[in-house]
This record gives sequence, C-alpha cells and structure tokens, in this order.
Amino acid sequence: MELSSVILTTGVSVGFFRLVNAGVSKLPMPESACRNAWKWRNISTSFVHSFITAIWAVLCFFRHPQMAEDLIETHSVFSHALVSLSIGYFICDFLDMVLNQKLNQSWEILFHHIVVITCFGFSVLTCRYVGFSVVALMVEINSVFLHLRQMLRMAGNATSTLYRVNSIINLGTYVVFRINTLAWMTRWLVLNRDNVPLMAYTLGSVGMAVMTVMNIVLFCRLLRSDFLKSSTRENKKEKNM
Repeated sequence: MELSSVILTTGVSVGFFRLVNAGVSKLPMPESACRNAWKWRNISTSFVHSFITAIWAVLCFFRHPQMAEDLIETHSVFSHALVSLSIGYFICDFLDMVLNQKLNQSWEILFHHIVVITCFGFSVLTCRYVGFSVVALMVEINSVFLHLRQMLRMAGNATSTLYRVNSIINLGTYVVFRINTLAWMTRWLVLNRDNVPLMAYTLGSVGMAVMTVMNIVLFCRLLRSDFLKSSTRENKKEKNM
C-alpha cells in the first residue's frame, strides 16, 4: 500500500471508532455504569475493536497462509489494512484517554499505545514485518473477553454465572493468546536476529519487553481479583458456617 492509502485507512479507522464511541452513548447504559459513562463508552469501543480484529487476524492467515512462513516480507493488502486499522484505533483511544482521564490513572495504557503505534507504524510504512504485526494482533482474541469482563463488572454483574464463565475463558485465552504469543514472538525475533536490521530489531525488542512486563502484571491482577480473592471469600463463608 502507498503512503496515501495508509494515511487514508488510518484516518477512516480513527473516524470509525469515534463514531462507535459516540454511538455507544446513544444506547441504553446499565444504571451502575452511569457513574462513569466515559469509561463505559471507552471499554465498549475497545470491545468492538477487539471483536473485529480477532476475526480479521485469523482470516489474514486463513486467506494468505504463506504469510506464516515469512513474517518479514510476505503479506497481503488485507493484512496490511488490518494493521493500519488498528493504528487508527490506538490513536483514537490514546486521544480519548488524554482528553478524559487523568495522566496518573492512564499512563500505563498511554505508554502501551505509543509503543504499539510506533511498531505498527514502522511496519505499515516500510511494508515489512506486517505478518509479525498480525501475529501480535492475535492477542485481541483474549481482549474480547478482557473487555467483556470490565463491562460486566461495570454493569454490576461481577457475581453472575456469566462473569465466572467469562473469567475462566479470559484467563485461558490470556495464557494462550497473550503470554504464549508474546513468548513465541520473542523467540522468533531472537532466532531471526541476523535477518532483521538493527533498528527494527531494537524496536521489536523494546516492544516485546514492554508488552511482556505489562501482560505479566495484568495476569497477576486478574488472577488475584477473579480467583484468589473469590477463593478467600468462600473459605471465610465456610468457616462462619
């Protein structure tokens, strides 16, 4: 894709997710979520991005399987468009958080978005490592359940059966599509070091390091919040019986 096409796709993506965000505000909102309407809109928009991207990323490899054999040079317009669309979403989400949330509450996510936009931007502009970027977007399969978890909590359904089932699926997909994917990507980067220019290798290494640390921290938080605390509460109930 030419630079003009990249800019157009990214710009359309920013506009699309802004419309999604605005559209969510017109829909009925759980009463408990009304206390933080901005956050509900933001998470709902992220959910839409994750749902679209999860399906699109799988289709990229299904429609163009040879991309899996060469993550550096081989890619399709379909996969290139996916990475450009995700850049647009992360720009949209970055601006939304800067305008509506305090820096001390969002700096981790903002830093994450800067790293992702930089890495994906390098990929779409050079038309290299697009396949590698699509692999990175496979984590959005887990993000569907991660965002659904937040929405259920905001809606006051943290003790429902749906929440418990989603928590189990969320943790399982977290291990498979986040931790394992990041580990595989790090291994691929190390094994292909001789084929990757120093700048791209440095950018990739820094990106992987940041994502790995953030995902391990988030995993511990999820485990403590959804499983360890609930187990503690159940043990206390048993003792009081």
